[in-house]
Amino acid sequence: MRIEFQDRHVLVTGCVRGIGQAIVAGFVEAGATVWAADIEADLLAGMEGPRVRPRVCDVTDPAAVAALAAEIEAEGPLSVAVHAAGGVRSRFRTPIEEVADEDWRVIQAVNVDGLFHLARAVVPGMKRAGDGRIVAISSRAGLGVSRTGVQSYGTAKAAQIGLVRQLAAELGPFGINVNSVAPGFMPTSPDYIGPWEAEGPEGHARHVESVAMRRLGTPEDIADATLFLASDRARWITGQTLAVTGNP
Repeated sequence: MRIEFQDRHVLVTGCVRGIGQAIVAGFVEAGATVWAADIEADLLAGMEGPRVRPRVCDVTDPAAVAALAAEIEAEGPLSVAVHAAGGVRSRFRTPIEEVADEDWRVIQAVNVDGLFHLARAVVPGMKRAGDGRIVAISSRAGLGVSRTGVQSYGTAKAAQIGLVRQLAAELGPFGINVNSVAPGFMPTSPDYIGPWEAEGPEGHARHVESVAMRRLGTPEDIADATLFLASDRARWITGQTLAVTGNP
């Protein structure tokens, strides 16, 4: 089954490392022009390429997201928007009675508000085209309990899945599919590499043994699922969350 995005414009947020970076590479390989958005300007600079257009964008800023969507639409219809920005934002396991308001809000802002800002900005153009795909990178934590122990993170990922279902019902009549991918744990960013390394070899072995496929996932595993949901092959799939965890 060949999946192609030849001559299509794709927007990916949270793209400078790990899952987001792999998603950008997957869409480029499939022929798309990818607008790669992130707040880390230094890392973005290294992503420039013939079909990659890096843009500094803070997804918690609705005006910035709207401006980027308008820039893309000026060049052609935006076919796919992927919200991969998120994470625990350098927060860590803390008893609920000690969680500061800012520590709660910063995670909600990038994961939930960011997805809302993105959808609101790209939907008008997709409605005009009568076609479009929105994919949120959620987490297994949104389907159960977060391994991180960070209350706001598990809540935000569950909220993303709820927003995906709501938007799918609203936007289906306009030919717009909205889905999410829920990755299992993988140490691909500084927020997760540190705790993973702290577990040591025995902890790593226990985690791998808990996975039916007996390996950690890779960013490419998530990119493949994302490209499928963004493709015409998934044209009658909407409002769904595809768990990509190596487990049943």
